Amino acid sequence: MRIVTSGSVLRPWTPDDAGSLVRHANNPRIAAMMRDGFPYPYTPADACRFIGVATDTASHLYLAIDVCGEAVGGIGIQPLDDVKRRTAEIGYWLSESFWGRGIVTGAVRSLVPVAFERFDIVRLEAGVFSNNPASMHVLEKCGFTREAVHRMAITKNGAALDEFVYVLFGSEETGR
Repeated sequence: MRIVTSGSVLRPWTPDDAGSLVRHANNPRIAAMMRDGFPYPYTPADACRFIGVATDTASHLYLAIDVCGEAVGGIGIQPLDDVKRRTAEIGYWLSESFWGRGIVTGAVRSLVPVAFERFDIVRLEAGVFSNNPASMHVLEKCGFTREAVHRMAITKNGAALDEFVYVLFGSEETGR
């Protein structure tokens, strides 16, 4: 799968991306906005482990955000299970040197319809840490609405944070 957006190309991760993944992901400001599974420091072993997971696309979709031939971020769709089996999460990150250019907004806009086409879902959601207003703004520009605030639900780097839950329903995405 290859999706051309206004500022990037969304494409599958490859083992050749390990070097650029380490270079762009190894940033405490990025890791501070991500779940603990996104480490800092970000090592070559972390990159190889992630690329191995990302290339097994049976149950999820994780794509590189490629700018000028280099993976500078990532975006993904992770379907949930059990009673939440008709819901998926969307998540993303981008190298700090590319922030503020609309790249993530273009990536989210481009991947949303794919999520509803590829997975048997009715709901796409994103959880955003309360100290990440830029990510909230991306979701709002892409048509997501703030559904809930989970108070003190996140513990990151020793601090308790609220989690803002944004949601988009398939009927909203397709305009039905």
